Amino acid sequence: MSSGPPDVAIPDDLKLDPPKDDEFTAAQLSEGTIFDVSSKRDTYGPGASYHIFAGKDASRALGKTSLKPEDAVADISTLNDEQLKVLDQWYDFFKKRYNIVGRLV
Repeated sequence: MSSGPPDVAIPDDLKLDPPKDDEFTAAQLSEGTIFDVSSKRDTYGPGASYHIFAGKDASRALGKTSLKPEDAVADISTLNDEQLKVLDQWYDFFKKRYNIVGRLV
């Protein structure tokens, strides 16, 4: 059974910057919205538990709730409906907690 993001309350005083629309190339990052997770280096930095998500589109891994490096890719074609729902939940989780800093062009 897959599980989505943690169900935690978001403080009312949490203020995110407005989304940016900086452009990145495919060589920089895979397809998708780019979130700035630099405020959570303890979670996404080198050697941290979720570092496999940093600097790439790890959509498949999020949908599968996987920390396997081979799952940290943009290709979601193998995800089933439940896993796609989990991926959507993760997207909502990220957009409420991290600034959007760009998009793939």
